[in-house]
Amino acid sequence: MKNNRDAGLPWGPVVKTLEKWRGDMEEPSVGTVAEQYSRDPWAVLVSTILSLRTKDEVTLAASARLLEKAAAPAELAALDEETIAALAYPAGFYRTKAANLKKIAAILLERYGGEVPSDMDQLLALPGVGRKTANLVLTEAFDLPGICVDVHVHRICNRAGWVRTKNPEETEMALREALPRKYWKGINALLVLYGQQICRPVSPYCSRCVIAAHCGRNGVEKSR
Repeated sequence: MKNNRDAGLPWGPVVKTLEKWRGDMEEPSVGTVAEQYSRDPWAVLVSTILSLRTKDEVTLAASARLLEKAAAPAELAALDEETIAALAYPAGFYRTKAANLKKIAAILLERYGGEVPSDMDQLLALPGVGRKTANLVLTEAFDLPGICVDVHVHRICNRAGWVRTKNPEETEMALREALPRKYWKGINALLVLYGQQICRPVSPYCSRCVIAAHCGRNGVEKSR
């Protein structure tokens, strides 16, 4: 991977501009769940898994249903997989997520005393947990440094020319080099909202972009 550091990017003004644009918009679904459940690691882990390829409103509803019945790993482990799937529906791939959550609950009870670990490698060893999920758990539940990179963060950072990477994991590593640590935790929520509303995958709203001066518009063939 090439050195992706953009030495000339004024990260401070970019982040502050995005924060001003965001105003008092609601957090993405996982952040909302984290606040509602007092940063409980189990709640954050469950909602993050449910959020994969799922709209925020669906994630919030499914998380509420599941956590009402299973507020801790032991309670979820006592449920059968069909019940978990019904509670998770209509989240994307809800049956696969139900199976993974059932396995995760068993692992947490067997290896970690029913607690969610605060270690990246231990989180990554759980079924269905990738770097995005692990980073969200570390940042939202444990207030540890991490950069959560999903499709929005990956797309915007490459479209703007802040990094030149092939996949979200490369983007995370590039941002760990280039982005000042004080912005690590907050960059995901900002760029997720921006990607959902302005910097869309196809035909982004470049005419409304508040950070256009810092965007190279790489790969943008059509915009609004």
